[in-house]
Amino acid sequence: MHALTEQQVRRSFVNCSQGEARGLALPKDFAELDWGALELLGWRDPKAPLRGYLVVETGDASGVRPVGIAVRAAESRMSARTTAMCLLCQTAQSGDAVSLFTAKRTGAAGRNGNTIGTYICADLGCADRVRTEIPPWLQERDPAEVVAERAAELRDRVRGFVDAVRR
Repeated sequence: MHALTEQQVRRSFVNCSQGEARGLALPKDFAELDWGALELLGWRDPKAPLRGYLVVETGDASGVRPVGIAVRAAESRMSARTTAMCLLCQTAQSGDAVSLFTAKRTGAAGRNGNTIGTYICADLGCADRVRTEIPPWLQERDPAEVVAERAAELRDRVRGFVDAVRR
């Protein structure tokens, strides 16, 4: 991702009001983020534990811009004794480390209360996991190649989720 300012992040949100975007808490380490190592910026809101945010770059040759979506975690959590998979970074983890997140759709559908959901890492730390948690079946390949492939796949899946929110 390209480095973003606080204002660019707040303006990127498509499924919440401008007031909600102005009031959201940015990640504590926002000023120190290594933007070049991020496929997406994901964080939970410390003021509202069920709220989270995802920001990803979208676009084509004519221009790239950040698009953010506000998500809400399910109030209940899966058991730590089960295994679950984040559907964005595709990392298998204990069930309590994955949560169902829903996002309000944009436009008339969102105003009517329609949402879309998917299972995501509970801490929204997918960008870090694609670099650090390489599945055993991929560990014999070139690490740089595996990370680049997993990062590209993460970007594609996040953009797909964002596109579904915008429909």
